[in-house]
Amino acid sequence: MRSLFHSFANRVAALSMKLLFGYSSCIRVIGREKVNHDGGFLLTANHISHFDPFIISSVVQRKIDWMTMSEFFSLPLLGFLLRAVDAFPADRHRADRRTIRTAIERLKHGHVVGLFPEGGIRDSAYSLLEGAPLRPGAATLAHIASVPILPCVIVGSDRLYSKKSWLPLRHTPIWVAFGEPIPYFPNQEKSAARAAIERELAAAFKTLYGELREKFSLTADDLPHPPRERMLSKRRTFVNLEDHEEDEKKPISRTFVPLGNRETSRHRLRGVAASGVDLLMCASINLLQSRHRLHARSRDEMERYVVACEELTTENFYAVPKGAEIAPSIGDRPGRIITWPSPIKTKFPANDVARADFFSCGSGWRAPTVLMLHALMSASHIGYRRYAAVLNELGWNACFVHLPYHYSRVPPGHWNGELAITADLIRNAEGLRQGVIELRQLTAALRRLGCDEFGVLGTSYGGWIGALLAMVERDFRFVALMAPIVNVEHAIWKSAAARFMRRELHRANIEPSLIARHFHLSSPMHNEPLCDASRVLFVAGDFDMIARPEDIEEIQQKWHGSKLLRVPQGHFGYRMLRETITWLKAHAL
Repeated sequence: MRSLFHSFANRVAALSMKLLFGYSSCIRVIGREKVNHDGGFLLTANHISHFDPFIISSVVQRKIDWMTMSEFFSLPLLGFLLRAVDAFPADRHRADRRTIRTAIERLKHGHVVGLFPEGGIRDSAYSLLEGAPLRPGAATLAHIASVPILPCVIVGSDRLYSKKSWLPLRHTPIWVAFGEPIPYFPNQEKSAARAAIERELAAAFKTLYGELREKFSLTADDLPHPPRERMLSKRRTFVNLEDHEEDEKKPISRTFVPLGNRETSRHRLRGVAASGVDLLMCASINLLQSRHRLHARSRDEMERYVVACEELTTENFYAVPKGAEIAPSIGDRPGRIITWPSPIKTKFPANDVARADFFSCGSGWRAPTVLMLHALMSASHIGYRRYAAVLNELGWNACFVHLPYHYSRVPPGHWNGELAITADLIRNAEGLRQGVIELRQLTAALRRLGCDEFGVLGTSYGGWIGALLAMVERDFRFVALMAPIVNVEHAIWKSAAARFMRRELHRANIEPSLIARHFHLSSPMHNEPLCDASRVLFVAGDFDMIARPEDIEEIQQKWHGSKLLRVPQGHFGYRMLRETITWLKAHAL
C-alpha cells in the first residue's frame, strides 16, 4: 500500500507540475535526452529559486528523489507532500549520516537523486555559475555510490517570484540545460577521484551556462537575480529580509547563523513555501474553471438578479423558506449521518440533498455542538474528522457539514467544490444562500432535541459562510473564522485564484459596480454580525495571498469587540486549524 501511495502521489505531482508550468511558463530545454535513460545517477543543478526542483522534474520523464532542506519538512502540509513524492531531508549545516545513507541506498537501487551542491539559493559571485566553489558533498556521494553525476543549469525560474509572471498568457521564459554524465573515476584513489569530479562538474556548469546564454541570447534581466529583487516588485518582503542580505549570500557552510537570524530565516522559509503552495492552488483553481468552461451569466440575467436582491435584507435573503422550518428530521439518538432535502433546488439533483456527519461526544444531544465548515475544494475530510475527535474529548459534539457542491453533493462529472465558485456569480450567491439556510435548518432541528449551545469553526469558503451565518443568527458560544473570504471585491477582481473568472466576466460585460450592488447580502465586510461580536475570532495567515491578512484585520476592526489571531501560514494548511482550537481551549471555548 505504501508503494502504491507513493506511486500515485508521484504521478499526480508530475501531472500537476506539467499543468502548472505549462500554464505559467515557456520552458526551453537543451539535452533532455541525456537525463531520460536507465540506471541510477546523481543530478546536480544550480539553485536560483524555490521553483527549481519542480521545474526540472516537470521536463524529464524519470522520477527524481530530491534532497531537500530539512527546514521544509517541519511544515506539516509541505512536509507531508515532500515525503509523498519521495523527497528526503538534508541538514545544510552539517553532514547528516542518515541523509547520506538514504541517498546512497536510492542511487544503488537505480534511482535518480537530485541535489543542489551550492547548499541554498545563490546568485552573482556566490553562484557556481560565476565560479564560486562547489561544496564537496556531490562528488563524495557519486564516488561512494559508484554512479555518474549529471550536471544541470536552470535560468529564469527566479522570475516566478514576481506575481506578474503568473498572469494568463504571460508564459515566463525559463531555460534548462543538461550536460554529459561525469564518471565517478573508479580507478583513482578516493581523494583524487573526488577532486577530478569537482573539476569536471565546475567546468560543466560554466559550459552549460555559456551555452544557454549564447543559444538563446539571454539579456541581463534573464540571468539570475536575488529572490528579494524579484519579490520587491511583487509585494511586501518578509520580516526583516533586508537585515540579512549578507547571511543569504554567503555559503551556509561558512556562515555562523545566530539564533535570532535562524528564526527570521525560518519565518521567511515558511513564507516562501506558503506563497508557493498558494500560487500552485490558485493555478489549479483556474485550470478547473477552464476545464468545464464555466461561463458567466449574461449581463441582462445578472442585472435582473441584482435588482431583485437590492430590496432584500440579509434576514430576507437567508430566511428558511416557509414550510421548511421543521427540516431536517433527526432520530432520537445521535447518529453518524444526518440528511435532508435542501429547501433550495438547483440544476443538479446531487446538490439538492443536504448532509452533515455527526460526531457525538457521548453526552447526547444536550452537549454543545460545533458546526465544522470546510474550505473550498477541500482535498480531504480526514483532518476535520481528526479535530472532531479532539472536540469530542472537550465535551463538544462536532457536526461536519457538507456544503453545497462538496463531498456527497458533487454532481457527476465534476470535482469537489468545482461549482461552488465560478464565473456564474448567480450560482455562487445562491450556493452561499443555500449553505446558510441549511445551517439554520440544522441548528433549529438540533435545538428541538435539546442542544442549546453552538459554535462555528469555518475555514476559507466555510469561513465565508460562517460569517454570513453570524450576520443572521444571534446565539453562538463562539464563531471562529479561519482565513474567511470577507473582501469579496478583492476575491473577484484581484485574487490570483479568479483570473479565469475575471476573463469570463469581462467577456459578459459585467463590471465591478454591478456586482457591488449585491455586497449588502454576500460580503461580510459590508455588514456587521447579529451575534455578539466579542464571541467572534478571526484567524489570519501571515502569508495568505487569497484571504489577505490586511482584509482580515480590517473586518476585525469593523466587527467591534471581535478577536484576531495571526498564524504563520498561507491560505492552505492545517496549522491554522490546530492553533485555532488551541486558542479556543485556552479561552475555555
